[in-house]
Amino acid sequence: MAQFTGEQATLYNDRITHLVPGYELLHQLTNAQLQATLNDNAHILVVGAGTGKEILALAAINASWKFTAQDTSPDMLAIAQAQFEQQGISDRVTLHAGSLDQLSLQADAALCLLVMHFVEDNGDKKQLLKSIKSNIKKQAHVYICDLMKEETLFEREAQINTCAKLGLSEAGQVNMAQNFKSEFYPLDRMRFSELLSECKFSMPKLYFKALGFSGYVI
Repeated sequence: MAQFTGEQATLYNDRITHLVPGYELLHQLTNAQLQATLNDNAHILVVGAGTGKEILALAAINASWKFTAQDTSPDMLAIAQAQFEQQGISDRVTLHAGSLDQLSLQADAALCLLVMHFVEDNGDKKQLLKSIKSNIKKQAHVYICDLMKEETLFEREAQINTCAKLGLSEAGQVNMAQNFKSEFYPLDRMRFSELLSECKFSMPKLYFKALGFSGYVI
């Protein structure tokens, strides 16, 4: 799985909006559903919490929600912790720098946004899903968004063209084209549903689609 360290961690927030069309809309739609489904004092597990941007937005929605921020990158979580302290919410967030299977929670909801396409489908994706399942309550919803396998011959080219218009540099476009071939492990919809079924999740329901990225609530 990819590790964001050093400059990669520092520049992540600036870069990600150039790489994922509809990035802000994805989070707005996810947050709206959490607001509609969660009560006060809910506990939200954020898988791959990164620099904490998701948690900062959710903390502003409800002042009683609490969070577990999990990430395998200590550098990313260090940035997140500084942000949480600056915004006065660090007492509402538990940081976990390590794998998800080291946790033991009963969260009311879980987010796993733009994470799983970095994980190989060699048993690791299934283990990630099983670890999420074991850390949430029985009726809790999980929100997953990932790069999926292309559904047309021109989808990846369209993604690169769109990202160029979002400000991605020429070098970034070259890197993106290469990453599509060697850095990501996207699933098609059938395999995704199969993995979810194997991990005892319900059928996924699509709520976000922007070219190669799809967001599902489960």
